[in-house]
Amino acid sequence: MDDLRLNVSLLRRRVPNLTSAAKSVGLRPATVSNLCTGKIPLGRSEVRTLVALATLAQCSVDELILKGETVDMIETKIKTLDLFAPIAKGGTVGLVARPGMGQLVVLGEIFFRLKNEGYSTILLKPEAVHPELNDIIGYVDLVVDSIEKAFDQIVMSGKNKEIIFCADRSNVLSGDIYKLQENFQDGNIQNVTTFLLDLKGEAVDDDLPYGPLETVWQFDADLAARHRFPAVNPIYSTSSVLEGSHLDQNHLYIQQRGQKLLRRYRELRSLVNVKGLDGIPSSELETYRRGERLEAFLTQPFYVAEPYTGKKGKAVDLKDTLNDVRKILDGAVDSLDLQELDYKGRL
Repeated sequence: MDDLRLNVSLLRRRVPNLTSAAKSVGLRPATVSNLCTGKIPLGRSEVRTLVALATLAQCSVDELILKGETVDMIETKIKTLDLFAPIAKGGTVGLVARPGMGQLVVLGEIFFRLKNEGYSTILLKPEAVHPELNDIIGYVDLVVDSIEKAFDQIVMSGKNKEIIFCADRSNVLSGDIYKLQENFQDGNIQNVTTFLLDLKGEAVDDDLPYGPLETVWQFDADLAARHRFPAVNPIYSTSSVLEGSHLDQNHLYIQQRGQKLLRRYRELRSLVNVKGLDGIPSSELETYRRGERLEAFLTQPFYVAEPYTGKKGKAVDLKDTLNDVRKILDGAVDSLDLQELDYKGRL
């Protein structure tokens, strides 16, 4: 059962407004979202849920389920993303954030890093004026102003060139993105990884702001307020890359241990904020300290932010991230000062 996953591409094409459609047949949008990203393994889903989704997509249950297919990962060398919510190559990534949480900085950094890896980057400008986009346009190969031009440019790039395509949620609401992805499917174009962001910050209030996604990056107001960047929540962000037997089991093991530690740390931190360290049991102090260190280690200097922070950008291979996070989880850095873990690359 581990090698089963939802055919998110088919669901996206057939049911553009999945939030409303899911509610209309008695499904919780959050459940559907978790199935799409793999947060809920397909083998644990209820049969009635799969039947309802197949009915919405006007397909058979067999067509809705993919078996034995691997999901390739795009390694960004950004620790928290690669560990907790990797990019599914050829899939769709949704950024869920309010203004001020740093989503454009993360996006600019992704563009910068992947351009250096040979990817072509294309940005579809929204119709509304958003001056803040100027901060990332310098890291994009091509800016287009219509969905038709985006498709033409992607076709011209050819199927041998990996493409990063980015659009605003306004293009999702208009249905343009779904038309574009249908054209990709019709043309057998599989070399495009799509990023969807929400410049208005309204996606936070919606269960499925972009429809089905392979990867969700949920930005965190608390992390942003404490200048813990990238402020991507490692507990609520997820990816279909983490689903299935093809995933390196060491990655999955460390990811799950890391999430468990951070979840408990956040609970303890709420107590500490009110009562101080004396407010938590002495038996939990080690958990609190390690959670504090892991959260600090997940901060990372970005190349695109060097002029503003004065800190040199750092790239960390996934294997190094896994090794270093394991050390933190096992207590190997318990004696280090917290400041020694802030905004660095490897341990």
